[in-house]
Amino acid sequence: MKDESGTGENAAVVAMQPPIISVRGVSLAFPSKNGGEPIRVLDEVTTTVAPGEFVCIVGPSGCGKSTLLNIVGGFLRATEGVVLVEGQTVRGPDPRRIFVFQENGVFPWLTVRENIGFGLRGRAHAERARLVAHYTEMVGLTGFERAYPRELSGGMRQRVEIARALAADPQIIYMDEPFGALDFITRLKMRADLVRIWQAEKKTVLFVTHDIEEAVQLADRILVLSQRPATIQETVVIDLPRPRDLDSPGYLAKRDHIFRTMGMSLRVGV
Repeated sequence: MKDESGTGENAAVVAMQPPIISVRGVSLAFPSKNGGEPIRVLDEVTTTVAPGEFVCIVGPSGCGKSTLLNIVGGFLRATEGVVLVEGQTVRGPDPRRIFVFQENGVFPWLTVRENIGFGLRGRAHAERARLVAHYTEMVGLTGFERAYPRELSGGMRQRVEIARALAADPQIIYMDEPFGALDFITRLKMRADLVRIWQAEKKTVLFVTHDIEEAVQLADRILVLSQRPATIQETVVIDLPRPRDLDSPGYLAKRDHIFRTMGMSLRVGV
């Protein structure tokens, strides 16, 4: 596995702190439907994520990005290898680690306020109200507290889901293509807002995306998976200041490098 060196703003975190997530030799194979050889999806994936780090996973369509995330999150069991979070083997989902999916995960029968406060039902009323108000403001939904999801745009519904995840105060947030269903302009705004929120909260984020430009805009590091059975083809450090200029030579060089790593041509008309 090859690393591009860099001195990004969060690079010191990786070097100085023990990892919060350790993926060690993880492989996954599914039985063949016709009784043939098992279908290998992941092959000896090994990586780490530091506390407070923002790591994106990219790779060819169908290579196993979401599968890897689900193994790390405890929803799938690896055929081989182990995942550790804070030194403990992951054996299933944990409420201290929250998933945010592409599919709309908000509860349609609850208001914005009720959705954001859903994971806070054990808190005192005053504390719950304070936290809901804080995260409602953070994601830019002040004034929509009484609205139901059907009254919101897709981007606003995704903001509700992010606010609900943050309000639960998880150690780690796993995000599986959370902006994939949004239009281009809304995606750009959501990316910028997510960076702002992450900088304020400093949660550890493991983020799956098929969009290389999105990954370069968001991540401290990008794990580039190979074709299936996927392994980590390269780890790319994104040593660019935030907020990132999407037209800067540094941004374009990182983006183009990942495209080339994945064997994708950048020539017009190809």
